[in-house]
Amino acid sequence: MQGNLWKVVAGTTKRNLKYNQRIITLLQGRAYSTTHDADIVVIGSGPGGYVAAIKAAQLGMKTVCIEKNPTLGGTCLNVGCIPSKALLNNSHYYHMAHSGDLASRGIEVSGVTLNLVSLMGQKEKAVKALTGGIVQLFKKNKVTLVNGHGKITGVNQVTALKEDGSTEVVNTKNILIATGSEVTPFPGIEVDEEQIVSSTGALSLKEVPKRLIVIGAGVIGVELGSVWSRLGSEVTAVEFMPSIGGIGIDGEVAKTFQRILQKQGLNFKLSTKVTGATKEGGVIKVNIEDAKDSEKKETLECEVLLVCVGRRPYTHNLGLEELGIEKDQRGRIPVNSVFQTVIPNIYAIGDCIHGPMLAHKAEDEGIVCVEGILGGPVHIDYNCVPSVIYTHPEVGWVGKSEEDLKSEGVEYKVGKFPFAANSRAKTNNETDGFVKVLADKATDRILGTHIIGPSAGELINEAVLAQEYGASSEDVGRVCHAHPTCAEALREANVASYFGKPINF
Repeated sequence: MQGNLWKVVAGTTKRNLKYNQRIITLLQGRAYSTTHDADIVVIGSGPGGYVAAIKAAQLGMKTVCIEKNPTLGGTCLNVGCIPSKALLNNSHYYHMAHSGDLASRGIEVSGVTLNLVSLMGQKEKAVKALTGGIVQLFKKNKVTLVNGHGKITGVNQVTALKEDGSTEVVNTKNILIATGSEVTPFPGIEVDEEQIVSSTGALSLKEVPKRLIVIGAGVIGVELGSVWSRLGSEVTAVEFMPSIGGIGIDGEVAKTFQRILQKQGLNFKLSTKVTGATKEGGVIKVNIEDAKDSEKKETLECEVLLVCVGRRPYTHNLGLEELGIEKDQRGRIPVNSVFQTVIPNIYAIGDCIHGPMLAHKAEDEGIVCVEGILGGPVHIDYNCVPSVIYTHPEVGWVGKSEEDLKSEGVEYKVGKFPFAANSRAKTNNETDGFVKVLADKATDRILGTHIIGPSAGELINEAVLAQEYGASSEDVGRVCHAHPTCAEALREANVASYFGKPINF
């Protein structure tokens, strides 16, 4: 037995002796029990966790999922992706009716008013249906749900800590940490979710603020800023970086994106740092300064301040330190190529490990991780993970940006096609934006695709599939696309990349 124990610990080499001895002690106490309550315990029921739990059960593993919140689905379904998209979609309809966009299409309406309670109600209905759907999927696939905060109390044991002080212990062969992330606080600014709000509070404001200041113009900032701007708020986004859209967005796309949003009424203060905020009555005073010149200061005022400076891994009180699993400087859990931590039967996926904090990235990791536990291949090409910003127009991209390729010294060619020349976009009166394809200059292999325009979030998936299979721009350019569709713009951009010029522009 002792020899087997050292074989297990061999997977954690490069750790100090104290940690190895601690793992030995834990393994001797619990690891090789012949009976288990589960084959795998998944901690967290967000997109990564619930998908992993279902996949594990489908593969025949006795599966337990531990969730600390009263509803399933994690941040994404409860206070993230899903509710924000409901508000983005419906606020766009209101804006079309209220701004005269419908009138320009020959649809004349009068007396358009906003019923914010009903708008929020539709959002909550969608959230309830989807979170409840996970409960049914768990039942259908025989996943056991345990409520409580999951804490790893042994190499083969997870304890659910209940709100009433009681506990529930699950012994298991494998443990998968899928605890996601939480809102990153802003030093010196206390969020009350009423007047100074995080993304969570911004999804449930009780009235439209006259003025809204957003700290951060990344994906979440521009999406929520767009919602409240459409509903009548004067929105100003303050961003420390010189461009909007966050990490990974192509520079040319970011500039076009900013110009379009400004035309819609959003204001931006880029390369600007927020130094503090104070409440005075019903008004919040926000102090800002130039990121490069601290002598250039200004004070802005608003009724609601939205703090949107990113998210951080949720890895608090999981029992990691007791097991010798150290976190990195950002609070993430280090894992190897098959998602193992330094303890071989404890895995981690999603927002709590390295990589983009995206729901679909976590889902894919969850699936291949549990397949790998059973001996299957584990592979994800992170260069083929798409990103989407769900404003109007949408922004979607996959692969390398021009800035990436220049910094890496890769010779590439560019194919572009504007939606103004696309027949479907023209008939829909949605002509802002373009498609840009980047391909290797020597081999023509697609290296990146960037779309700003109608249905970009749907169109980008064709580009993802092409890139995943190593397609060239000629491959996509020679594939027949239905006419008239916005997808033809993607084809034309690939034609431009390979042949040097598109057909219809």
